[in-house]
Amino acid sequence: MFNNSRLKFSNSAELLLVLATMLAGCGWIFSKQSIQGIPPFAFISIRFVMASLILMPLCLSAFTKLTLRDVTKAAFAGLLQGVVLLLWIFSVSMTDALGEGAFIMSLSMLFAPLMAWPLMKQKPGKSFWQALPVAILGLYMLSGGGEWHTSASQITFLIAALTLALQFNLNGLYVKSIPVLPLTCIQFLFTGLLGVVVSLLMESWPESVDTSVWYWVCASILPATCLRFLAQIAGQKHTSATNAAIIMILEPLWTVLLSISVYGEQMSFHKVTGCLLILTSLVVYKLRDRKHQRSGRLAG
Repeated sequence: MFNNSRLKFSNSAELLLVLATMLAGCGWIFSKQSIQGIPPFAFISIRFVMASLILMPLCLSAFTKLTLRDVTKAAFAGLLQGVVLLLWIFSVSMTDALGEGAFIMSLSMLFAPLMAWPLMKQKPGKSFWQALPVAILGLYMLSGGGEWHTSASQITFLIAALTLALQFNLNGLYVKSIPVLPLTCIQFLFTGLLGVVVSLLMESWPESVDTSVWYWVCASILPATCLRFLAQIAGQKHTSATNAAIIMILEPLWTVLLSISVYGEQMSFHKVTGCLLILTSLVVYKLRDRKHQRSGRLAG
């Protein structure tokens, strides 16, 4: 009975994580639609300030237990996340190849071990070095393979992925001493506040905004940010980190399918090959990493 109960929890967790990846994929479309009517940086500020305010009632008791040092750490991680998202939304505004961008962003999972090497003195394992050449080949194919036509959006997506890898490592350190909900709420708030500052400095609003645009903004805030986050956290609670990471690889796949169906995104042979190589590199990395962890536990 106990094993059956654990199996049910595991299956439910995996379904929640799949739901989270679907909502994340939808978020790319919601964001693209939103910035057709409002400035991109203003959109980020609205999306994340509102998401923070929605999560805040769930964190009130936890806030009282935070120290000033905890708040400072969470705020710094939020500002770094803001840089990632401002680069991301700028890239989204420049391209219709959302699927391609999603696969480039997913490389942050491979960049993270490289960042952890100098930051936390954690040398990447064998699985990382096996997956990295496949990922590099995938990026090469995405850029045109043989004919180097790297676009500005590809470069900014790549910079955003590198910055996300750094923020991911810092989060790994901070979450050890700061509860997840208040950490996320503070990060969302400072991400949004950075968006406010950049928007005020660089953007101007149109004279009028169509009502339909606000529907897309609400979809970005509620299902694509708040519900996605809750589903992801609930799923991660009842499954291993490696299993969760493998499932989260589905996000760029949903983004590709949605971008093809909504925008008619054209996927050339080189781009399809590049996406498949990047997906393969991530799966290889996670599966071999899980096998290594299991071997280590057995040896211990």
